Amino acid sequence: MQGIKRKVVYIGLFELIAIAVTTVGFAWFSGQGAERAGVVAVLTSAVAVAWNLAYNTAFEKWESRQTVRGRSFKRRMAHALGFEGGLTVILVPLLAWLLQVSLWQALVLDFGLIVFFLAYAFVFNLAFDHVFGLPASALPVHVESAT
Repeated sequence: MQGIKRKVVYIGLFELIAIAVTTVGFAWFSGQGAERAGVVAVLTSAVAVAWNLAYNTAFEKWESRQTVRGRSFKRRMAHALGFEGGLTVILVPLLAWLLQVSLWQALVLDFGLIVFFLAYAFVFNLAFDHVFGLPASALPVHVESAT
């Protein structure tokens, strides 16, 4: 599976699982009800979807220009760290506003999300690539013989 279809399936599966897990986790850790936790999870998910699409498009464009193909551990870690770093810059002020807490409290909450999502993103990407195959940007380049 390639192109926009791959991106839509990837983002849909990733976010559905993430919303379910973060709703439960946020309700449990914050003491807020599941309804409030679900609203915050859905709003942060919407932000993450937009960031995911932009970030992965840029990452795959960069990846397609690399001489070394494939997705090594190092490349997967760079991908996950870059994604989460950008998302933190976006989410901390949003969480502070939604939850009416200080930026520091929102940063601490986001740190918990980062720890979870770094592991989740890494495992999800491994599983997704295993089930659906690598995107074209990561496939080896085949050189035709000149015979």
